[in-house]
Parts: sequence; C-alpha cells; structure tokens
Amino acid sequence: MKQAMSPEEIKAKKPYLDWSLSEAEYDYISQQLLGRLPNYTETGLFSAMWSEHCSYKKSKPVLRLFPNKNARVLQGPGEGAGVVDIDDGQAVVFKAESHNHPTTVEPYQGAATGIGGILRDIFSMGARPVASLDSLHFGELTDAQTKMKVTGTVRGIGDYGNCMGIPTVAGETTFDPCYQGNVLCNAMSVGLMDQKDLQKGKAAGIGNAVMYVGAKTGRDGIHGATFASADFSDENATQRSAVQVGDPFMEKLLLEACLEVITKHPDWLVGIQDMGAAGIVSSSAEMASEGHSGMELDLDLVPQREAGMSAYEIMLSESQERMLLCVNKGHEEDVKKVFDFYDLEAVTIGRITAGHQYVLHHDGEVVCDIPVSSLTDDVLEESSEEQKPARIVAAEQAPAWQPHITDVEATLRSLLQQSTVADKSSLYQQYDSQVRTNTVVGPGSDAGVIRVRGTHKGLAMTTDGNGRFVYLSPKVGGQIALVEAVCNIIASGAEPLAITDCLNYGDPNDPEIFWELHQSVQGMAEACRVFDTPVISGNVSLYNENNGQAIHPTPMVGMVGLVKNLDHVIPSFVQQPGDRVYLVGQTGDDYAGSELQKMLQGEISGTLADFDLEPVRDYLHRLLKLMQAGKVASAHDLSEGGLGVALSETLFKTDLGMDLDLRHLTADQFFSETPGRLVVTVPAEFAADFESTMGGDAAMVGTVTNSHWLQARLANAEINQNVSELQQLWEEALPCQLKSKD
Repeated sequence: MKQAMSPEEIKAKKPYLDWSLSEAEYDYISQQLLGRLPNYTETGLFSAMWSEHCSYKKSKPVLRLFPNKNARVLQGPGEGAGVVDIDDGQAVVFKAESHNHPTTVEPYQGAATGIGGILRDIFSMGARPVASLDSLHFGELTDAQTKMKVTGTVRGIGDYGNCMGIPTVAGETTFDPCYQGNVLCNAMSVGLMDQKDLQKGKAAGIGNAVMYVGAKTGRDGIHGATFASADFSDENATQRSAVQVGDPFMEKLLLEACLEVITKHPDWLVGIQDMGAAGIVSSSAEMASEGHSGMELDLDLVPQREAGMSAYEIMLSESQERMLLCVNKGHEEDVKKVFDFYDLEAVTIGRITAGHQYVLHHDGEVVCDIPVSSLTDDVLEESSEEQKPARIVAAEQAPAWQPHITDVEATLRSLLQQSTVADKSSLYQQYDSQVRTNTVVGPGSDAGVIRVRGTHKGLAMTTDGNGRFVYLSPKVGGQIALVEAVCNIIASGAEPLAITDCLNYGDPNDPEIFWELHQSVQGMAEACRVFDTPVISGNVSLYNENNGQAIHPTPMVGMVGLVKNLDHVIPSFVQQPGDRVYLVGQTGDDYAGSELQKMLQGEISGTLADFDLEPVRDYLHRLLKLMQAGKVASAHDLSEGGLGVALSETLFKTDLGMDLDLRHLTADQFFSETPGRLVVTVPAEFAADFESTMGGDAAMVGTVTNSHWLQARLANAEINQNVSELQQLWEEALPCQLKSKD
C-alpha cells in the first residue's frame, strides 16, 4: 500500500503540525517510543490519539481536582459514561459531550451527530437512553448568521432525537456576543439499566474477535478530533470534511441490536465501545489498552461506502452509527445473526493477540505496528503557564457597579424580553418531550423529570452554565454553576446524585485562559465535595475561539437527581390561592455579570462576591426534606433576572397572582442574581412547619392570589403588573427576534 508520504518526507515536511501534533511530540514518538520514523498512517493515528480532544494532555492535571467517587457511584470517568446506583438493582447512566466546532461549521449535522454520539456512549454501557438534554450558547440574535445557526442547531437536535424516539426533557439556551464565531452545542444523555447488565470498553482474551458493527465507513469526519483541538478561524469556517453526517434511523437499529446482545447474550460479549472521536483507532486502541492486550486488524475487511479509501482514512473516519465489539471466539456468527436481523453490518475485522502490539494490515501490507500503550498511555502531558487576567486584577480594584433603577416595572418588562431570559418554547417545542410516555416534567421547568417505569421513583435532570460569571470570577463562577444545578434539582423535589460536565474554554496555551480553566475547575470541585455530587463523566472542549477571540469560559454542569416518590415532584409554578410565598436564601447586591447589567450597560464588568457553600447546602437539604414530606406546593430557583423574573415565571401559564411585601429589598435588589435562592410556595396548613424547619433561611413575603396580577411593595418602589401582559411579552420576544430582518 503506497503511503501518501514516506517517513522521511514526513520528517522533512512536517504535515503533522497541521494535525495538532507538535514537533517535540513527533520527536518523542520517533526517538523514544518507536525507535524509528513513523509512517504516514501511524503519524495520523498518533495525531488523533494525542490530540487534546482524545488525550486531555493539557487538562488532565486540572481534571484530577474533581472528586469522582461516593457511596452511589458504580462507574466514574474513563468509560463511555458514568453510572450511579439508584437502588433496587437499578442504575442511571449519563454523560455530556461537546460538539462545538462541527455545529459552528454545519449547525444541523453538527448538532444532530452530537446527539447521536452521546446516545451511543449510553447504550455502549448496557443502558437504554431515556432522555436527552442540551446546553446551547449562541451569539446575539441581531446577526443573520446567528439566527441561521440557532434554527439549524435546534432542528438538528430535534430531528435526530425525535427519530430515535428519545424525549428531550430539559436544557438551556443563552445568547452573548462572545459565542458569535464559536457556537457551543453540548449534548447530554441519560439512560437506565439493571446493574447486572453493566458493560465496559474492554478487549481481552487471545483469539477473541474484534467485530465492527453498524454503518459503513466513509470519508466524513476525518480528523474530527484534531479539528476540535485547534483554534477556530475564518480559514476553517467551511471545513465540512471534519463534520460527520448522521442517520438516526440506523442508530435506532444499532441501539436495539447492541442492547439485545448485551442483555440477552452477555456470555458472547467481552466489551463494547462507541466509535466516537478518532473513529476506529480510538475505540480499538482504548479497548485493547483497557484489556492489557494486543490487537491485529485487517482494514480490508472494514465495511466501506467509498472506494479507494486509504488506511489513514479508514482509521480516522468519524462516520456515525458504528460500534466496536470484542466477542468471545466461537460466537462471531451468533452476533452476526442478531445484527443481520436489524439489517446492519457485523464483520470480524481482527483478533486479540498476545503481547501488546497494535498491528494494522491494508492491501496485503502491514501499515501500522506500534505498542498499544504508545497511543493511549504514553501521551506527553503538557504543563501550562498560568496568569491571572489583567482585566480581573483591574476589576478587583475598581468600585462595584451599582444600578439605579427608577422604573422597576419597565425594567421587569424589558428583562423578560431579553433573549437569554425570554420564553424558549418556540425552540424546544420542536423536540418531542413526551415520547415513551415516561416524562413527568418536560422542558420549561427547572429540571426535567422522568419516571422509572415499574417503580414509584423518578429522575430529575438539568444542564446549567453561566459563562459571564466564570469570565468575571472563575472560581466563584465555577461554584455558582454547580450550585445552580443543585438548586434546579432540589426545586423539583429530587436528591442530587452526581454530575457530568462539558468544560468549554478558549486556547489553553494562553496563560490567562488556562488560569480561568484551573480556577473554575477548582471552584466546581470544592462545590462538588460540599454537595457530595461527584463528577462521573464529561469532556473538555478547548480552543473555542474565532480569529483569536475566545468565548467566555463556560463550564456546563449536567446533574441528575433521584426522586424517591413521584407523588412529591414539585412543579415550578404556583398551585392555589392562599398558599404562602417564601424567599429562600439571602439577597445581596450581586449585579456583576447579571442580565440586568448586560441589558443596561451593554457589557459585563466587576467581580463576584465570595459566598459560603456550607450554609447553602444545609438549608437546601432542609428544604428537600420538607418537599419529600409533601409540605411544599411549588419551587423555582432564581437565576437570570433574579427575583423579578423568577416571580413572573412562577405565575406564567396559570390564572393566579401574588401579593408581596418585599420592603426589605430595593428596586435594584429585585433583579440581583445572588446564587442559592428559590421562590417557594407552601400551603397555609404547613406554613408553621416550614418556618420552624427553615428558620432565618426563608422569609415569608406574601401570598398567592386569584387576581392574575403581580403586586409587590419594595423599599423604594411598587409593582402592579398584569401577569397576562408580562407573559405575552416573555412569550413573543424570541420568535420576534428570530424573524426580525434587522
């Protein structure tokens, strides 16, 4: 097989520099690991496997800060997805992945294949996916390109998920100029399984078969991993060859075939793994590494949909809907029959060998012969310089920005129409949130909730991230991302279990950006320990820049919680007149990075105030116990827009109102975004118990009325607003912005 370049030409021309492999890494591979020059195929494999997207060579030192174990964790980071015990021999499986660069280049396919890839991570563990979530961050809707990207991204998510028959039950969508040239598309999937069916990505047992199953391999997505591990610019803004093309109908067949083998014929299977980033090379090398095995593959046997593909192209293609299985010798035909039934390819392309070599044959020649560990374990970790950004140093010395609101009602109406705050139903109504009939709470609430069929349990789930906060104060912002997720889960009446994450940042070679990554992960890790919510899976997405301009550092937290009794799921909207209204948590003057600041100033500035995590944990746990005892009618967390927006949202789509005494707050504080707060309504008969349990951590501020008016007295202002009019402004804002020709 003729290689595109000889090893000597590769050394001289250095094409690997365009594949995110450094000269120092190339020299280390050739001189230390192999003792010879790698050929073209081998160089390509190293480039993909040593990319940040696959190896985390820059971020590993930071990721070690995360806790990843507690009494419920059955499988932490390192496999396709994390697994958590939910009692009764059952487990919840979940993970989030980023698909940022592909979605920026090709919104529809980028988003669709992001969903497809994360679903395969779930069923590769032996779990059936039961729900999807997303976290989407776009530029401002004043830009025609952004409107196109929003439309394409949402359609891609909806089409793939709907065709798969998996409900999309929760998510978030924000808008900020920093995402104008680099969209963030983070997808999360949640699955359910019996613990006995748990699988791992392992290849072991000399003579056992390596079986390729699913769709045929094409040239789409080649070097997708390295595409995701480099800065974005106008030069690669049309790099569609690195974007995969999805087929949800084939994925549905693949899901059913894989689960049939896993659950009905576990004795046939040694291990299974999705062919995700870096395609065949990542799945096969990682499985061999996990099994401490050698592997030999014949690439001529790989099902291909295009003629004349080279070994390089076959190994690095990221064509979708493909899995790799390690099958016990003698059961190859059994597995093939299952996949034949679903009209899917199932081909033995190699065997497990003694030793630890990774050998590839193509066109009758050996095109790769290297140690497995050289691809997976010998990656050179890269230390990074860190430097506190000058903007933060300056902000710490400057006086805090203070709003001066003269018309609180007009401010509330304007905030409700901000694109990040406004009603997102025009987007998520394109998703089927009720398919499979297990959805208890769908999109538009603090967290989605699904029932665990056959039990009286449920699972609550949410995605949360606020790049503005992390940009201003990375450590505190990281803590807030976790606290917001906890508040959303508890607001639904669920016990927080664990998290997955997508760590979206700019170029880590910039010392200021790496400092942001380090500080924010440190903040997240501290909060995870306080709330006992370990990180069980996730991914790192660096190099999110466009023409040298980085996004705000945006760690996304995906959290799952356990609802022990579905009778006590808590809605986010008020329930009946006469219920008492409580504000849980203390309100401060927290305006830096707020929606109010962005709206009034056109930019964000300042730093975030430190806050104590332990008291927040303690009163949220007390609140959860009251919820589980059936003594809370509704709960809604406070986030963008603060108390003013949260109160409005609790009344929307009801025929009720509120009469509130908020004279301990100013008009400015009505929109403060102090974290860790909720609006809670309580039936009058439980008010005494609620106040006794919550003490000074909850203040009774009014009652629910049947007037459909929001009435509130502040220290220096009054509010008297028709809820129907507020709701109309909130509902119509986003559709109008998307359709506007401006």
